[in-house]
Amino acid sequence: MSGIKFPQQTAFYSGKVRDVYTIQANWLVMIASDRISAFDVILPKTIPFKGQVLNQIAAYMLKKTTDICPNWLLSCPAPNVSIGKKCTPFKIEMVVRGNLVGHAWRTYQSGDRVICGVTMPEGLKENDFFPSPIITPTTKATEGHDADISKEEIIANGLVTENDWILLEKYTLQLFQRGKDIAAERGLILADTKYEFGKIGDTIYLMDEIHTPDSSRYFYAEGFEERQSTGARQKQLSKEFVREWLIANHFMGKEGQNVPEMSEEWINTISQRYIELYEKVIGESFNPIHLTAAETDQKIIEAIAELPI
Repeated sequence: MSGIKFPQQTAFYSGKVRDVYTIQANWLVMIASDRISAFDVILPKTIPFKGQVLNQIAAYMLKKTTDICPNWLLSCPAPNVSIGKKCTPFKIEMVVRGNLVGHAWRTYQSGDRVICGVTMPEGLKENDFFPSPIITPTTKATEGHDADISKEEIIANGLVTENDWILLEKYTLQLFQRGKDIAAERGLILADTKYEFGKIGDTIYLMDEIHTPDSSRYFYAEGFEERQSTGARQKQLSKEFVREWLIANHFMGKEGQNVPEMSEEWINTISQRYIELYEKVIGESFNPIHLTAAETDQKIIEAIAELPI
């Protein structure tokens, strides 16, 4: 959709998953594509309805957290489109972990007990709960891989002021608790997630997506403790199964590695997993909406016309 230029458009950016159009200096049109990325690499095949799933979960969760902090979202004129306020983003991502999973587990398994300046306790198994959630920020790379960074390094490097960090930390932990509460109502455990924030003037806003399968990892609560005690694999809803498939096929985004072939059956499996997570998290049946690019563009144009430009 990058071929179109919308009314009052001043900039365009295509990210790993989203296409972002700047309208004047104050608004963003964010289109969630069906692209999928892992290890900071865009995979060669698209996943049907992934964009709609991500956009609709994010919109649902943003509306459920407006009492915690302001967020960027104004409207969703199409199933995979959000329009909202343009913020000046902090150049970090606030990753918060309730369980020892993913990158934290790989770090722990290597024998290292410190991640992003946070010491992890001894004696944990994969997927165990931390005594309390930990924040493990990363840099936000425009290209290539994000990198772990500590709170002290963030402040020392001037990425965030000490006062802003205090508020970011507070928002992150409160948002994570809200996400865990919503997940628990649906029989899920929100194991980890990430948030992105920005500023307009002196006000901090929550940006982008939250609590989606691209930014979060969910476990099924039923049978969780039993599976932990027996060493069985946890049943989860997240993008981690895609990463695990890539690792099993010798791809981790490193130089010289090739993305393994994605069969139509595997693509359909990924699509169904995204839809399953939508239905579990939202508690409603997924309604796939088929719009052409032209129909989506028209809905965006109509929504832009209603902005206070």
